[in-house]
Amino acid sequence: MKLCMIGTGYVGLVSGVCFSDLGNDVICVDKDADKIKQLKKGNIPIYEPGLAELVIKNYKNKRLNFSTDLKKSIKDSDIIFICVGTPTKKNSSSADLSQVYSVSKEISSSINKFKIIITKSTVPVTTGDEIEKIISKKNNKKKFSVVSNPEFLREGEAIRDFIFPDRIVIGSNDKKSNRILKNLYNPLISKGAQYVNTSRRAAELIKYASNSFLATKITFINEIANLCEKTGINIEDISIGMGLDKRIGSRFLRAGPAYGGSCFPKDTKAIISTAEKFKTNLSVIKSVIKSNQNRSNLLLNKVYEILNKKIKNKRITFLGVTFKANTDDMRDSSSLKMIPALSKKGAIIKYFDPTGYKKEFKKIKNVFYENTIRKSVESSDLVIVHTEWNDFKSINFKNLVKGKKFIIYDMRNIYSPTKIKAQGFKYFCIGR
Repeated sequence: MKLCMIGTGYVGLVSGVCFSDLGNDVICVDKDADKIKQLKKGNIPIYEPGLAELVIKNYKNKRLNFSTDLKKSIKDSDIIFICVGTPTKKNSSSADLSQVYSVSKEISSSINKFKIIITKSTVPVTTGDEIEKIISKKNNKKKFSVVSNPEFLREGEAIRDFIFPDRIVIGSNDKKSNRILKNLYNPLISKGAQYVNTSRRAAELIKYASNSFLATKITFINEIANLCEKTGINIEDISIGMGLDKRIGSRFLRAGPAYGGSCFPKDTKAIISTAEKFKTNLSVIKSVIKSNQNRSNLLLNKVYEILNKKIKNKRITFLGVTFKANTDDMRDSSSLKMIPALSKKGAIIKYFDPTGYKKEFKKIKNVFYENTIRKSVESSDLVIVHTEWNDFKSINFKNLVKGKKFIIYDMRNIYSPTKIKAQGFKYFCIGR
């Protein structure tokens, strides 16, 4: 099939590349000419394991192409995926749909035959209705079908999630579109993916409800971890005991920093905004947002406590600064709150992250990037394990900097307290 992915961000690029790897002809479109030029050279703008290899392979095989010509790309394709950003509006909690609606107007002017127009971007309920209205101003409704097909890709695991999805959700009551899309996704359905056909509005809400529930699980276990610290209980025992109940499940029951990234923060806010529009109170999700916002302050207070509130001139190392491992995404990472707060109190901060230097800390006083773990921890008073990269899981701190006994604050519980303490280090962790 001939597919057009509008937007080469995380969703558009990963989906487009994977569709081409399944044998489809895919053109990924973006208005950023330099980005398109780099993609044609095989230079990937995001960190995602395995993606570069798939881009180079399918571009060479001519199943994958990149372009800035939106009109031609739409005309040459049968299925159009809208994959543009839907960030939170400034001074608001609602999703900014300006890019979605702008693209819809451009699609409207380029329809030359029957097109299936799919919102792959995460959009609030009724967005598909608005897209349909925009396009129908210039086109007969028989010439197009607007479908919701939300993505469920985890950063760092996106290719695997695309190839082996739990479910494929298609929001459309149009039989023709449903038949075509079931055929498109058949290689994945044959591997065991559940194909779920719903109304368009239901598909839009499934995405938001899913992310809100996962955010709730993270926030819940973080709050239980707080109780564990007060009662001398190991949070990992609680997570295992709960997770073995099939009604609950073990995933997303890992205590640690606040949730961050491109989805959970904006999607929990957006579903609240949608609920208010329909005069519904989502009190549980409101509490989740508030608790998560307080999480970084709680962890900061723990740092102050560990250092006996003497922060000035203390040398603090952050191992990992991204919101989670296997991604270079800094959006809503706890480090963005913690590092500036510690700098303001006079701390000298060094950080190491496998994805390299972060421009977000460029203007913050006394914050320095080191390109090795060893350099980052030498002369430190406190080492904070912020992100659970595999690079950190087998560190032998005793041999790393001989004779130096810094304090370790393990925010991801990746080390054995007994082993670390046996090496002579003061060790603190989450919920145990």
